Amino acid sequence: MGYTQAPPLTSEETESLLREAKIARFCSFNEDGTIHATPVWFKYENGQIVVVTPATSRKARNVKRNRNVTVLVDVETWPQRGVIVYGEADLEYSTSYEEHMSATVLVCEKYMPRDKAESWCKDLFKISGPWAKIIIKLKRVASFDYAKDVTFGTVVKG
Repeated sequence: MGYTQAPPLTSEETESLLREAKIARFCSFNEDGTIHATPVWFKYENGQIVVVTPATSRKARNVKRNRNVTVLVDVETWPQRGVIVYGEADLEYSTSYEEHMSATVLVCEKYMPRDKAESWCKDLFKISGPWAKIIIKLKRVASFDYAKDVTFGTVVKG
């Protein structure tokens, strides 16, 4: 008998991980067909994943060309558990300071108090100019939880 895949997370566990995890790995297609994978800050809300990035970043350019993306949200401690989101991304560009602040503070306040997020985002705008908000609509979600796996679970517990 061969190993197939670890058991999935429940719906509640999936939602919790998407809300609470700090880092996601955002994957998009480069022009040459290779995959660009990068760690990102993100916010999960209303059943969507939101990422902010400079408007000229590789992430934004890739999404503009091909809206299909994959996002991995996982924990780095054993036993590992995670969510893989296959989605379609939309871009919203912020050209004004107000739009930039609204989008970036939305994500950054997950990582720091709101007043620090506002200050940090103001500085980011000075350095990088216009930003884009990437909104990922979940098309398909897969998950895994090695703690529930009989084979790997005994390694962890025993």
